[in-house]
Amino acid sequence: MNEKILIVDDEKEIADLLELYLENDGYQVYKYNTGSEAVKCVEEKEIDLAILDVMLPDMDGFQICKKIRERSFYPIIMLTAKVEYSDKIMGLTIGADDYITKPFNPLEVVARVKTQLRRYVKYNGNKGEGIAHAKIDEHDINGLIINRNSHKCYMFGNEITLTPIEFSILWYLCVNRGNVVSTEELFEAVWGEKYLDNNNTVMAHIGRLREKLKEPARNPKYIKTVWGVGYTIEK
Repeated sequence: MNEKILIVDDEKEIADLLELYLENDGYQVYKYNTGSEAVKCVEEKEIDLAILDVMLPDMDGFQICKKIRERSFYPIIMLTAKVEYSDKIMGLTIGADDYITKPFNPLEVVARVKTQLRRYVKYNGNKGEGIAHAKIDEHDINGLIINRNSHKCYMFGNEITLTPIEFSILWYLCVNRGNVVSTEELFEAVWGEKYLDNNNTVMAHIGRLREKLKEPARNPKYIKTVWGVGYTIEK
């Protein structure tokens, strides 16, 4: 295993607890209590996954998330004592992959870490069948090209930078091109978890994808909304 995990939390007890559980599972942990230390770490070290507290003394976790996404696309899990859904949507929109509210069971965090790392390896390398067991490695849809082997996406020759979750969503929709994919199906296929009502996670990521594809909200060219059902990429 030995994947490198970054933990940033100004509550020393929480950081120490997560460090203990993750190290017991074989992970190498870099632990910090301030955002500035964390930013220095991500600039100097190879990280496989980051766990970021939202509230920090010098900068918030959202700022660190943005800095990471400027250069890297490994999974990011946000931690927060807040319960406002707007914070969750913000985190997911700027590139976070998961969101855990305090207080939490450290075993749940370890499980989320494992899930995110499995997904990242699966869609960043030529391993396994890929989502929905697709048999082809590349889709070309009206100038939009997505390749699961290189984990790259291009629009008319210009690369579109996607996070692992965004790539997984777009790939799944491309694999099912011509069919309407329900929000529930999309969530369970990409996140590998049971979908719960009033979960706006998929909507937030679809919105971010459309921004990156420069899609007009009212009449998107690629990812279309079928109201009350889900999303589709037409043939």
